[in-house]
Amino acid sequence: MKGFYFSVLFFALIFNSLEVLAQSSNLQIIKDYLTQVGMSQEDISELRIQRESFSKSLKASNIYVIQEYKEIPIYNAVGSFVVKNGKVLSFSGKLHNDLSKKVNTIIPNILAPEAVQQVASNVGINTPINLKNINKSDNGKVIYVDENLSQEQIPVQLMYVLRDGKIYLCWDMSIYTMDGKHWYSARVNAVTGEVLDKTDWMTECSFEHTENRNTHRDDVSQSTFGFKKKYNFLMEGSYNVYPIPAIESPNHGNRVLITNPAEATASPFGWHDTNGIDGAEFTTTRGNNVIASEDVNANNGIGNLADGGASLVFDFPFNENELVENFEEASITNLFYANNVTHDVWYQYGFDETAGNFQFNNYGRGGSASDEVFADAQDGSGFNNANFGTPPDGANPRMQMFLWNPTPDPAVNTFVVNGGTLSGAYVTVDNSFNPGHIDAPEFPSGLTANLALAIDDDSSVNANDICSNIINASSLNGRIAVVRRGGCNFDDKVSRCQAAGAVAVLVVNNVAGDPIAMGGDDGSITIPAVMIGRDNGEALITEMTSNTINVTLSDIGRNFFAEDSSFDNGIVVHEYGHGISNRLTGGANNSGCLTSCVQFDPDGNCTQATEQMGEGWSDWFALMMTIESGDAAEDSRGIGTYAVGQPTTGGGIRPFPYSTNMTINPVTYADTNNTGSFSAPHGVGSIWASMIWDLTWALIERDGFDPDLYNGTGGNNLAMQLIMDGLKLQSCNPGFVDGRDAILMADEIANSGANVCLIWEVFARRGLGWGATQGDSLNRTDQTEAFDIPPSSEVSCLLNVEDFDESIFRITPNPSSGNFVINVSKGFGESNIRIVDINGRVVFEQDILLNSSYSINAQSLRTGIYILQIMTNEGNRFTTKIAIE
Repeated sequence: MKGFYFSVLFFALIFNSLEVLAQSSNLQIIKDYLTQVGMSQEDISELRIQRESFSKSLKASNIYVIQEYKEIPIYNAVGSFVVKNGKVLSFSGKLHNDLSKKVNTIIPNILAPEAVQQVASNVGINTPINLKNINKSDNGKVIYVDENLSQEQIPVQLMYVLRDGKIYLCWDMSIYTMDGKHWYSARVNAVTGEVLDKTDWMTECSFEHTENRNTHRDDVSQSTFGFKKKYNFLMEGSYNVYPIPAIESPNHGNRVLITNPAEATASPFGWHDTNGIDGAEFTTTRGNNVIASEDVNANNGIGNLADGGASLVFDFPFNENELVENFEEASITNLFYANNVTHDVWYQYGFDETAGNFQFNNYGRGGSASDEVFADAQDGSGFNNANFGTPPDGANPRMQMFLWNPTPDPAVNTFVVNGGTLSGAYVTVDNSFNPGHIDAPEFPSGLTANLALAIDDDSSVNANDICSNIINASSLNGRIAVVRRGGCNFDDKVSRCQAAGAVAVLVVNNVAGDPIAMGGDDGSITIPAVMIGRDNGEALITEMTSNTINVTLSDIGRNFFAEDSSFDNGIVVHEYGHGISNRLTGGANNSGCLTSCVQFDPDGNCTQATEQMGEGWSDWFALMMTIESGDAAEDSRGIGTYAVGQPTTGGGIRPFPYSTNMTINPVTYADTNNTGSFSAPHGVGSIWASMIWDLTWALIERDGFDPDLYNGTGGNNLAMQLIMDGLKLQSCNPGFVDGRDAILMADEIANSGANVCLIWEVFARRGLGWGATQGDSLNRTDQTEAFDIPPSSEVSCLLNVEDFDESIFRITPNPSSGNFVINVSKGFGESNIRIVDINGRVVFEQDILLNSSYSINAQSLRTGIYILQIMTNEGNRFTTKIAIE
């Protein structure tokens, strides 16, 4: 095996040399194509191939080019091309004409550090900037670090941005916030300092709906676990997990000890390898595709890992009815397993090294390495959520899996107001510097005390942030101190309150959204400290001015009644799916091609959302990885039912569960305009997922279901390939029409358009038909739906096939009510008659003796156009159209 690895490296060197020559040739092919469609020589002179990969399914090259001006790239000016045999088969993207007339300048007026400061202020980071320049690369990218500003390096480079028909010189950068909630990618006008554009690489699952807890279980005694194309001959690893696809979560059945689940093509040296030589480098949940560890203290470091020992047996206990923190190793093991299976499955459909997948070692197969997933179990930085941050290829993505508590019951919640107008339970998040528990023996029923607002001696910024000396210590003694989040460390605030005699601290967030886990390392703190959301906290502070507020603080809600999302395979796959869609859309070097918001108010709230479908693809990935034999198209499938305490039949966390039955899921394309009922991006994404879920089932109903996720040949496998190829073909910042057309083009290239009629019919059914318009894909409220399919003059498919010889065959009458006669001029004897609808489904079949004429009774068919097929015993096949009125 070692010799094989070095052979791979040798051939990789030869391949890379040939690849340079191929890129040069393909770039000229692309330039010639763009010249033919009207672009000027000046505007295409600085096109550069950013990423190229060969698609086995398309049997062609996926090539992503970016446009530059004076060697400075233009943000999201990306062209996605398919090139085969020296010809461009497909092009989508947004490349610009007349660059020299639109560019404002090539010389920046402000320096890179000033631009970083502008972004920090814009996103509400008040920490003083202390940038250190650690590198200046050949391409002009400056790398900064600031341990108080960003968890990752801050790369800064010049880039142009198109706005209102003009192209502005900007500083482009990314900042991964210290709380782990945001990974901002931003562009700052290099002349004025204005933040022109920003997006967040961190995408969230979103907790949108709450229903009563139900502990319904469906035990599964026997299941098939996805099958594999090839087994890994190293026979590494046994894992006690919820197997994919058979058991989605603890609600769906019991764990199973699975041995050697790694697939040899995607993970040739097993899941615990990193050097490409026989033998695991790690006996823990660390390997080539993912590092799974706990992150209870929310510091985004590599925390405790599950250790399977020398034999790699990861068999740890789990009891859902006890404290989730007691089963950390079981949680980490399931998270490790689900990430690896997802990696291995989608590798088969084109998410490989050259396409930008997530691997530490790419085994000489191309792409950028050292970017395995950092997956955090029981992450302490949030609650009722999960997220995934996707930087460009070569940088590590991060998956954060939180605990979920769907039941705001005062008897089990962490923070309860006892009486008064604000009585009730509130969500709070614990800190990382006080390891004690509020439900410890000294607090058998939690900690109950009155609230008191802390005041410090510096009112110039905020007298309640407790970043200086407390002036009302006597008011805090024996009470729970209330402080506002502000410009100093959390443990500093808590330490001052503890010294003043406070028995606990409630920190009020200063930004909208959920509370976060507070970091710090002051080991002298012995009192509890939690954070509450801004709106709830400010309401409490207002009420305290006139009334006494008594509260109970307890760990019971978080630890005992919470669900651990690392055990919900659907949520894990959903988050991983964000990484796939972000890496494939616009190429692996662009993580900003699925922008969810383009306009913000001063508080950072989105005021103009886009028609972005990323949440839809992620829901679809989750559904595809949990579909089983025996499932039906009209089944109601909810996302995240376990995490929100619903039965397996629950609606989940989307506006409607997924089903082809439009009485269960009635969404159509026009619902993207409905800002009241469908949020962005989650609600909008659910509409897209409904459409491609329908497409999946249309293909399954025609071609059958294959439980082999890796190498099957069923309709589900075809759907997986078409939609993955569509992601590669679509433009940067696509809308629904772009996404639909990319799937149609994928079918055209890979299958000569064999499924075009079915695809059109499925999309038209939910309003994304021939006449639908998406308007501006960066605006979610300007769509127009249509339910029509293309005219036959526009689409070549079965409806246009005519191979009846009229001197031999005659159908009378046609159109008919369903009763018609097949007349023939010569005898064919035993024959088979089939009627096929425009989706390719057989809706009528009969064996007949066809010697002169034969009457057909198909009155049960609905009005429409069908295909009549006659197949004789001699192997002859004749096809024509018939109309049923």
